[in-house]
Amino acid sequence: MPLPIGDLLENPASASRPARTTLQGRYCKLVPLDATAHAQDLWAAGLNNPANNDLWLYLGDGPYHDYALFEAAIAKKAASEDPLFYTILGHDGNAIGVCALMRIDANNRVIEVGHILFTPLLQRTPAATEAMYLAACYVFDDLGYRRYEWKCNNCNEPSKRAASRYGFAYEGLFRQHLIMKGRNRDTAWFSMLDSEWPARKAAFEAWLAPENFDAEGKQISPLSR
Repeated sequence: MPLPIGDLLENPASASRPARTTLQGRYCKLVPLDATAHAQDLWAAGLNNPANNDLWLYLGDGPYHDYALFEAAIAKKAASEDPLFYTILGHDGNAIGVCALMRIDANNRVIEVGHILFTPLLQRTPAATEAMYLAACYVFDDLGYRRYEWKCNNCNEPSKRAASRYGFAYEGLFRQHLIMKGRNRDTAWFSMLDSEWPARKAAFEAWLAPENFDAEGKQISPLSR
């Protein structure tokens, strides 16, 4: 009896690597991270407030209590190729968040979204959801990836809830995966596949449609529905 083996792909070609490009939405825009253009906005959007230090709790750097150090960190991230960082701009053009496409494996068409930092001005807004929608559209529709990953500290319950809300499937726990800021990190793994993306995309677009929000800007139907 022959041994089992994976399905033969109709298109085994590599995906394209993400570029420093602009992803335009209705509520927000993703642009390449730039320290000169964006650091001051991000700092003023709440990263200068010690009350928001928890925003950095599960990230590999921060919090920052000195603007010069923060600006230098943003400049270093802006120069990186992998992770490749993007700034999330609000409707007024101000920088209100950061995310990155990372662990880029174009040959196997696998990529991850990470380094997600939503300031208080971005949290719980349509722009926050749209930013993740724009990134996924870019990954699947433009670049041709088969697998899109989301990983987070297993202690980070908000991130795990966000992954599920955005349509990522939980795959399991990598125990003692990393040491972060001197502490153990067990990593929860989530993924979305290209075969799943059309349904996820339709759900995103139905949720983001203007008619899904009432006169006060509150959602009518949740994305999870």
